[in-house]
Amino acid sequence: MKNSDICILLVDDEPDIIEIIRYNLAAEGYSVITAENGKQALKEAKKHKPHLIVLDVMMPEMDGIETCYQMRKEPELADTIITFLTARGEDYSHMAGFDAGADDYITKPIKPKVLVSKVKALLRRLNTDSSTKAELITLGDLEINREEYKVTKAGEIIPLPRKEFELLYLLASQPGRVFQRDEILERVWGNEVVVGGRTIDVHIRKLREKIGDDKIQTIKGVGYKFVE
Repeated sequence: MKNSDICILLVDDEPDIIEIIRYNLAAEGYSVITAENGKQALKEAKKHKPHLIVLDVMMPEMDGIETCYQMRKEPELADTIITFLTARGEDYSHMAGFDAGADDYITKPIKPKVLVSKVKALLRRLNTDSSTKAELITLGDLEINREEYKVTKAGEIIPLPRKEFELLYLLASQPGRVFQRDEILERVWGNEVVVGGRTIDVHIRKLREKIGDDKIQTIKGVGYKFVE
């Protein structure tokens, strides 16, 4: 997919930040649209169906957490990549963002060139998705359909944000194999994306809540493995 075919929605209530990011992404050839608050962002997202949404957390009208949650309720935005852009670094806001359905987290301030690199790394997911063949993993009562990005347990659909799905699919693709943390970060988040040390832990915790504590085992100091 060419850069000119990719639509990015930037959401921030600070005009200076919007303009700097918009300018640098537009210089890479991306189609960029903007919004000043959560309500406007939701409207623009439904209208344009962007491939990537860069979403601030602290905004008027509707904050980023609630905006992300509302976006994930829209079927046409289920596969949209959403990353938060915020100056807040507390663990609870990170977890709230992932709980709402975010794929990643970018902390301000950030140099424009670094942000562009992170955006490129996130957008690599689009090319991977388009080239992936249909695959179905069945492990006991758990079924993981990569083509449809759907997980069912005992016949009941379990909604998962993109990164939770990719993490689960990676671990379940080779039951019993221990995946080291560095490999998980590279294969799920991409080696250009710098994420916090607790990112994997947060996603694992959410997966265990949804599919059961006994499915994913922690290998202390090494990584994780899927247990049949």
